[in-house]
Amino acid sequence: MTEELVIMRDRQAVTTSLQVAENFEKEHKNVLQSIKNLVAENSATKDMFVEGTYVNRGKEYPMLYMNRDGFSLLAMGFTGKKALQFKLKYIDAFNQMEKQLQQQKPLSLPEQISLIAKGYESLSADVKDIKDRMGLPSNMAHSFSKKRNAKIINVLGGKKSNAYRDKNVRAKTYRALFSSYRETFDQDRYNDLPMKDFDKVIDFVNNWYPPFELQQEIQMANAQLAIV
Repeated sequence: MTEELVIMRDRQAVTTSLQVAENFEKEHKNVLQSIKNLVAENSATKDMFVEGTYVNRGKEYPMLYMNRDGFSLLAMGFTGKKALQFKLKYIDAFNQMEKQLQQQKPLSLPEQISLIAKGYESLSADVKDIKDRMGLPSNMAHSFSKKRNAKIINVLGGKKSNAYRDKNVRAKTYRALFSSYRETFDQDRYNDLPMKDFDKVIDFVNNWYPPFELQQEIQMANAQLAIV
């Protein structure tokens, strides 16, 4: 999880309460409470945090997204040499993500409509540019997620395999696939992939296999006695 300190969400650089809890070695429930206390003390901080959820062992739990201001305010209370190191890493991660957003900011729906309504002479070229910059719509994102999950299950040897049931091996395989995806498509989130590249990313998943070392780890896990 630490490989993605900052992510892109709704065209904004954010991190999550889960990331903060993990990297600053704090209980997630305590991080959530600290944020609630900040919002209670000053309602102006409310827009710095957005509610979200995550899934763990099939159950859904609350978490919070926060922008740079929200993180900075929250991290003020974290002290120590290690805390300072992670603050600096987060600052750099926010800078990198915001730089990327400035270089290629996805168009909002009103912006798309406005461009088309202006009636440019090269309307077809404009429409193509919009499609090229749009992230995956929900139906495509869902199809991709199913394809990706099916690939992971297949690579690990099926849902009943030792490798799949070992959450560390399973998580490592997901991270390996994401790392290859990010290197291939130069994107930091699956859903930010341009719609025009959907067929390419499906082919990528179909043809992807873990690096040799991870393949060996999967084989060793599946060769062991069944995990109880």
